[in-house]
Amino acid sequence: MKNDIPFSVTFLAGATAGISEVLCLYPLDVVKTRMQLSVGQSQYKGTFDCLRQIVKNEGPAFLYRGILPPIMMEAPKRALKFASNDFYGKLWRRVFNVKKNTPMLSVLTGSCAGFTETFVVVPFELVKIRLQDSRNMAHYSGTYDCLRKIVSEEGLRSLYNGFEATMWRHVIWNAGYFGLIQKVRKLLPKTTTRRGEMAKNLAAGTLGGICGTMLCTPFDVVKSRVQTTVKVPGQVPKYNWAFPAVRTIWREEGVRALYKGFIPKVLRLGPGGGILLVVFNGVLELYKKFQLA
Repeated sequence: MKNDIPFSVTFLAGATAGISEVLCLYPLDVVKTRMQLSVGQSQYKGTFDCLRQIVKNEGPAFLYRGILPPIMMEAPKRALKFASNDFYGKLWRRVFNVKKNTPMLSVLTGSCAGFTETFVVVPFELVKIRLQDSRNMAHYSGTYDCLRKIVSEEGLRSLYNGFEATMWRHVIWNAGYFGLIQKVRKLLPKTTTRRGEMAKNLAAGTLGGICGTMLCTPFDVVKSRVQTTVKVPGQVPKYNWAFPAVRTIWREEGVRALYKGFIPKVLRLGPGGGILLVVFNGVLELYKKFQLA
């Protein structure tokens, strides 16, 4: 990314990319969450069976239940992801006195960007997860009601339940995503056409999204479990800190349980990563075009 692009443009590009990705692929996120929350023997035979059961038992509209928090979150979240990745890239290049990002430097900047966006993400993720959980259908009537009840029943601090697990999820996903994008783009043939450049971005972003998803899914499973647990004063929840929770799930349900919901997650974040990169770079190219006009 060129240094002469203002932060406001980077922010707008990231916001546009994030909202585009959510609108296209949100139902897969609902399916992913349902599969992650099934403890022990799952009631779902797989991704498409879960999708079928939700539509049959709860109606097609439930595939979009809880979408308002992600829509509200995606603009600041994705904007912060790309803008902070750009900021940390410049920072670490100065620190290490290099002119271009290396793959390892991309991993470092991506990790820092993931840590930064966690502060924005957690409250929105908490509300979204609570709304997606079928056990809460009678308790929460919608986004505002869910937010109000969480604060009144569990306290204001509870909006950051699951911060640590979410932080690990985002640090690891961003490290894999941004770390692989540069490598893939270098391996792909050079192109001089706009369509060819979009194809490169789609391929690099998709592979980056798949890599990030493979690495971070265990922490996403833990995050979902932590955020659906209502904190009770004086009681230590079963799923609390990330690494002990990973160990608990592994011991009680086996290593495969740490990858529950992987298929819908990778189906979303693989192509989703491609959509993010294509739309993000598309907005930047549009800005450059108008600057030169």
